[in-house]
Amino acid sequence: MDNSTFPVSAAEHDPPDAPTAASKGYSLPWLPLIFAGVYLLHLPLMRLPYYWDEGGYYIPAAWDFWRLGTLIPVSTVRNAHPPLPSVLLAAWWHVTGFHIYSTRLLMCLVTSVALLAVYRLARQTAGQAVAAAVTVLTALYSVWFAQSTLAHADMFAAAATLWALVFYAESFRDGQGASGAARCGAWVAVCFSLAVLSKETAIVTPAALFALEAVRWWQMRRERGGGAAGRRQAWLVAGLAFPVLPLAAWYAYHRAKTGFTFGNPEYLRYNATANLSVTRVLLSLWHRLVHLTVHMNLFVPALLTLATLGLPVLAGRRRLSRSFAVSLVVIICANWVAFSVLGGALLTRYLLPVYPLLLLLFVCEWQRRVAKWWVLAAVTLVAFAAGCVVNPPYPFAPEDNLAYEDMIRLQQQAIQQVVEHRPGATVLSAWPVTADLQRPELGYVTHPVRTAEIQNFTPEEVAKAAQEPGNFDTAIVFSTKYNPPPGGLNWASHTTQADARYFDAHRDLLPAEVARSLGGTVVWQAERHGQWAAVLQFPRSYDARLGTTTPTAALR
Repeated sequence: MDNSTFPVSAAEHDPPDAPTAASKGYSLPWLPLIFAGVYLLHLPLMRLPYYWDEGGYYIPAAWDFWRLGTLIPVSTVRNAHPPLPSVLLAAWWHVTGFHIYSTRLLMCLVTSVALLAVYRLARQTAGQAVAAAVTVLTALYSVWFAQSTLAHADMFAAAATLWALVFYAESFRDGQGASGAARCGAWVAVCFSLAVLSKETAIVTPAALFALEAVRWWQMRRERGGGAAGRRQAWLVAGLAFPVLPLAAWYAYHRAKTGFTFGNPEYLRYNATANLSVTRVLLSLWHRLVHLTVHMNLFVPALLTLATLGLPVLAGRRRLSRSFAVSLVVIICANWVAFSVLGGALLTRYLLPVYPLLLLLFVCEWQRRVAKWWVLAAVTLVAFAAGCVVNPPYPFAPEDNLAYEDMIRLQQQAIQQVVEHRPGATVLSAWPVTADLQRPELGYVTHPVRTAEIQNFTPEEVAKAAQEPGNFDTAIVFSTKYNPPPGGLNWASHTTQADARYFDAHRDLLPAEVARSLGGTVVWQAERHGQWAAVLQFPRSYDARLGTTTPTAALR
């Protein structure tokens, strides 16, 4: 397949090569090799208890479907997320059993399917060497690496989106008849439908491509009068429009069952209506631009690409066609803008399918302009590997690299301290630890533990807890996100106040400060790579319960 098989006009069209084996669909044998690599790289993480939104929504939702067959969860919040991840997880558990290792294994498989799509897309548009480099770099980029075993909907949606882009690319193959165009259009529709039924926000990519291809179709009809190319384009436009139908059907079903179309009112406010101030959108655009150009050492390939743009193009080197490159840029920009408006939290996993597209653009420019371009790929690979374990000098969500393992290990140890040394305690803490204590299926406890909950460990929330000291006798406090050490380098210090106002950035009180505010004692404390957790003891209620069989006011 030639590098110009995505023409905008006849002037851009060069004769294509003969279809390769990869373009015919024979890349499937690579899947076991990719899976083996993903599994071995993540082997130390396979039995970690569930993390953050896994335990907060996705696992309980799938657990409800597994036990009760309900597409709308009953044991956690109802937020109108489409049900495909729950269905797939439950079906997998029916085969393998309900346990954490099984879930992590499925996510390795889903990640491998997504990486196979990355390889196939890059090979058919840029060649085998570029495809291998882009696939490896994607797999090792810290955001992708961290999400590879986490049961969030985003990896399901990314896998389906990337396969849709494979068929989107194939739909422009020269010499393809009406039946071939219809087949590709149908697969585009199927894959994007699976994407939006995994995560509703996946509709952004087909919507952006629909607008782009509708414009190209209109130009084609005006310039050439349609013909076979116009009919082929019509199949593509129809395939890109189709995914809105299953998504609308899901929302109609959700409204019929719950009375709410887009989840509960608080969920809708947090993720949409509360985000529409101009200042917040502009700040979000800035943060998302950082996520797409700088975050977790992504600045390394970005700067290398900028440096190579001044070099001449080497003779005989393959390039992305202009029209396909435009399609990639449209997808990236659409996701950049959409996720600067939608979503209450600026989580980078929302951009998961965009990162391999960025890397494809980067690597293609390297191989066009640098004889030993693989050196640049190797430098980037080292930077990405470092990003998995070295925290950047600014606040970030622990799930963007292996800091999430540190958070899980610390919370696991703190909970074990309470279970072993304070049986029967009522524990003051914040989400997600309160959920971890209440739900044994999340992997932290074998029996539910009574809890008292606050939002976080800011002075305001701790002061609220101090007003009702009889509600708890123990506390687990922890760092709710990674922040650079006080006095150290912090690249985000100039946005601290704005981030606190619009994105819930806050400073957690340290364990000793919480203990002073609540009149307790720190009995256990640990730290891992800048994150921490501690157990606090408040003897007043706990000692009273141990000394009598009569329930005290602290019991609820």
